[in-house]
Amino acid sequence: MRLDPEQTPYSTADPASFAWTTARDRWPIIITQAIDDAYRTVGACEDPAKQEEGKKIVAELAQLKYEVQHDRALTPIRDDGFPDVAGYNQELEELGPITWLKAPWLYTECYLFRRISTSFSLSTHWKDYDVFARQKIKTFRSSRPAVLELASRYKDLVTQLRAADKSPDPEADAIVFAEVCEICLWGNATDLSLLTSLTYEDIQKLQGSEARRAAEKNILINDLPRVYSHLRAARENKQERRVDIVLDNAGFELYVDLVLAGYLLSSGLATTVVLHPKSIPWFVSDVLPSDFASLLSAIADPRGFYDNPTEDDRLRGVEPEKLTDAEVADLGFLFSEWSRFHAEGQLVLRPNRVWTGPGSFWRLPEEAKDLVEDLKQSELVVFKGDLNYRKLVGDVAWDATTPFAKAIGPLGPGSGLNILALRTCKADVVVGLKAGEDEKLKATEGGSNNSGARKWAWNGKWAVVSFSEDA
Repeated sequence: MRLDPEQTPYSTADPASFAWTTARDRWPIIITQAIDDAYRTVGACEDPAKQEEGKKIVAELAQLKYEVQHDRALTPIRDDGFPDVAGYNQELEELGPITWLKAPWLYTECYLFRRISTSFSLSTHWKDYDVFARQKIKTFRSSRPAVLELASRYKDLVTQLRAADKSPDPEADAIVFAEVCEICLWGNATDLSLLTSLTYEDIQKLQGSEARRAAEKNILINDLPRVYSHLRAARENKQERRVDIVLDNAGFELYVDLVLAGYLLSSGLATTVVLHPKSIPWFVSDVLPSDFASLLSAIADPRGFYDNPTEDDRLRGVEPEKLTDAEVADLGFLFSEWSRFHAEGQLVLRPNRVWTGPGSFWRLPEEAKDLVEDLKQSELVVFKGDLNYRKLVGDVAWDATTPFAKAIGPLGPGSGLNILALRTCKADVVVGLKAGEDEKLKATEGGSNNSGARKWAWNGKWAVVSFSEDA
């Protein structure tokens, strides 16, 4: 569109792109899981009117799946009263007649989840139903080993910060900052929209300190030293220091985002942290305000959450291992800290439907002026995850050596914004690499040099930590 980068956008029609695989393989699975969830909930309804309306929603989701699999034309979003409908439909008209398997990837994937949302928002009884909530909380429960490990580490860290408050060690601070940010980075490895069939063992492999240490060599760009210097300078020169985090996934990733937020506040690198969740169920696992409440509820009563068998546990004949008193205490410490920050206005939740729009963030200065002006008050705006990265750089075919600050266009130097992207790579677009590095990665096993595809960037094995500082 008019405000986007001029480079070619990734398309679901390109066999060498992850968009091709996403449209043909991942989307039908995601819709099927949504249908199964809604069907299960509808079956448990006792209210005849709600049940009947739920059956209609299930039928609409089934129709959506049919349209995707049979490459039907995208149709205008039905008006559910929200202002983003006009933007979606105007862009659809400007794109001309497009079908699911021959369309710009970014727009079409956003459209998919907006279509799913519309089926619920137009209802009477299901307006606030999150068809992905069951998957999100199940995955957080499966993350138990990493949750407990981090709870213990966080308690120790905050205790040490308080003890060292009168004699801070800048070098040690920089190391801890990097560790917490890397925890936050790799928390993004658990992405339900990508990993559509996770086992308990799979999740454990993606999380925990050993996995993080092994993955350090896979951070292709690491601007954390620059970011720490930026925040440290602000701590020394400003009384009020705000950091914003544009959230990605719920569950374990939200948990590690809160670890980062709590650390920033406890260390004085920030005096306020503003969290930006989505306003509608989005890309399966993205954070809604209700996910924040669900996570706090789980750690407020960890025995109730972890010790009691789930329906799946009962079916498998599994009895969960009971939490120890020390583990309960560690989680209680987290809950106390985060609840206090939230109650005192230092940890703020600020949803905005801008984050679920159809296009790139290149459009924000013109289409979301109030939001951009507000973000200028922040010392650092952290964008989490793959989709936010795709939107920052426009999801177009940049040369991989293009500087990050250039690829984010009007949000780069001179914009008044300091932007950090924490991203494990799960899509084709990548910028900021050294000359020859993309070719080297394509030449690795599964890379995939022979096909011309950038398959190395599809599976979350590699990461980039890219910073653009306002000039």
